[in-house]
Amino acid sequence: MRRPAAALLALVLSGCALSGCAGGGGSGSGEAPVPRTSAEVLSAETPSADSPSDDSLADSSSAEQGGNRALTLSCDAASEVHLPAVPAPLRRAGAFSRLPALTRPLDVHGLIWSQNDERLYVGVVCGPRTAEQFVTLVAQARLTMWEGRPALHWTTRTGVRNFMWLERPGVAVYVGATPGLSDRIHPIATGIG
Repeated sequence: MRRPAAALLALVLSGCALSGCAGGGGSGSGEAPVPRTSAEVLSAETPSADSPSDDSLADSSSAEQGGNRALTLSCDAASEVHLPAVPAPLRRAGAFSRLPALTRPLDVHGLIWSQNDERLYVGVVCGPRTAEQFVTLVAQARLTMWEGRPALHWTTRTGVRNFMWLERPGVAVYVGATPGLSDRIHPIATGIG
């Protein structure tokens, strides 16, 4: 029997209150974020009037720390999410525009950092406006809370650990990492504003 999203959210949140919402996530069937192809990157450099511009991935001139500039991601001009500077030795390694774990197609704007064969992913997922919509975004995710907001944890078949929370109506923030960089997820999430 399927439960309505609101009932499911209330059930999980009540369980979350009892368990303290600690720990990792469940296993998910999705894989790591899908990097954008060269064609997608080139088309993003000359956006149409109807599509979000690559300004959502642009360097912010407001701060520079540790040799890496602080960045801003957004779904639109009113939904900017400021990222903390990612510490060395991580280097920018591209962008992504798709999260395979999502249960429905949504706009995703994200950046990838790398260190050797390890990857760190940070992005925004555009669209979910309510907690009820948000909790249904990843089928096999574990619901928890992050700074008073609904959040999801899941791990892919390939070991990528994923964390996403509803930052504000219409914008969810996503942070993911391969096993060797999974200890960076919490500090990055804490620094996002």
